[in-house]
Amino acid sequence: MAEKNETLGLNVKKSDNLSEWYTQLVQKAELADYSSVSGCMVLRPNSYAIWENIQKIFDSMIKNTGHKNAYFPLFIPEHLLMKEKEHVEGFAPEVAWVTHAGNTKMKERLAIRPTSETIMYESYANWIRSWRDLPLLINQWCNIVRWEFKYPKPFLRTREFLWQEGHTVHAEEKEADKEVMDVLGMYKDLMENYLAIPVLTGKKTDKEKFAGAVYTMTLEAFMPDGKALQMGTSHMLGQNFAKAFKIKFLGKDEKYHIPWQTSWGISTRMIGAIIMVHGDDNGLVIPPKIAPIHAVIVPIIFDKSKEDILKKAEEIKNKLKKYNIEIDKRDEYSPGWKFHEWELKGVPLRIELGPKDLEKSQVVLVRRDTGEKEFVKITELNKKVKQTLDEIQKNLFTKAKKFMDSNIVEVDNWKDFLKAIKAKKIPKAFFCGEKECEESIKFESDGATSRCIEPDKESGKCIKCGKKAKYKVYFSKSY
Repeated sequence: MAEKNETLGLNVKKSDNLSEWYTQLVQKAELADYSSVSGCMVLRPNSYAIWENIQKIFDSMIKNTGHKNAYFPLFIPEHLLMKEKEHVEGFAPEVAWVTHAGNTKMKERLAIRPTSETIMYESYANWIRSWRDLPLLINQWCNIVRWEFKYPKPFLRTREFLWQEGHTVHAEEKEADKEVMDVLGMYKDLMENYLAIPVLTGKKTDKEKFAGAVYTMTLEAFMPDGKALQMGTSHMLGQNFAKAFKIKFLGKDEKYHIPWQTSWGISTRMIGAIIMVHGDDNGLVIPPKIAPIHAVIVPIIFDKSKEDILKKAEEIKNKLKKYNIEIDKRDEYSPGWKFHEWELKGVPLRIELGPKDLEKSQVVLVRRDTGEKEFVKITELNKKVKQTLDEIQKNLFTKAKKFMDSNIVEVDNWKDFLKAIKAKKIPKAFFCGEKECEESIKFESDGATSRCIEPDKESGKCIKCGKKAKYKVYFSKSY
């Protein structure tokens, strides 16, 4: 039997070198591959299947609340991108431009979509005429290109990535505010109840909000290296873009009004979060609710019992038909090699079936998250699989939540703030809210930025400048 242990497993521990561990896991678990285009990656079937499951879950959520999917062009004429000043200034360094068609220089440059507000709102101005056209609730699943960064990291920071972006238009401000918070709630549900990743939610500071937005709500996860990862955002755009793109509607009062808009998005960087938060020294650990494969049956095959074992494996797969089950029938690898491979790929459950198990009408059920093994009667397998998958899902979230909560520290002086950042913690501190002070915090703490505002209203003095604080803020370094 073939053995490839020297290439199969990870040769670095997660706690020793997270960056190298992550890089090895992404490649050895066949999640992504590098391409000849700098900063761009290939999503292999193992990761794309996770993204498809995320799509299905969230797509169902938004369709149940009246949103519809559409698709808009990848290319954005320069004059459109320039229509909202603050917006274009925020994205200008990241825009990739198309300047030639063949050998012919184009009359106007085309931006490769860094985000779709401008190309979508050109259409919205034509579609919206009266209050009867509102609310307009549109989402699109697409790719995005943002060119400026120095150090690419698969899923977490790449020049091209996949995402969804919702863009809605409302007759009244309060409806738009509600949309922002409703979507934030759906995102939180997705991240915590499906991805098993706890998130901090709150408003971004003025410095960190989306370019062109009135305010931005964010969801921040905490990675094992002490860095925050922005998992998703929901923006109140106010009337800024509507004014720039001349979007207006005839109200019930027979007068013209300017509508209120929102935009919101999540991306494939969530796959990077799943890897970092749940993965261990044996490889990937996928939460059952988004796992492309729920369990793999590994037959322990000997010549005499091969036919009976494989027949029983098929029966078990059929018995568990409401789950996605694989049978590893490969002859060229030993059972031990297969165990390691499926652990590396993060499949939640392994079902071992050998001659002795066949005699006793049982299987060995192995959990990916804890490695615990249990003998289970085949007649009880359906019930046990459901119970165990539920337990794995719950355990992954509980473990991640405990880690995040234990790394949040309240600080009331600058010395303790710096100490917390150095210790890879999330300091929560009073902050004045001024952009200059925030720049100073980032510079003097070697890169710590505000992640989100704590919703509780308390009074105090800014951790850095000592002025009266506007609010309490979570700070950390970030991806």
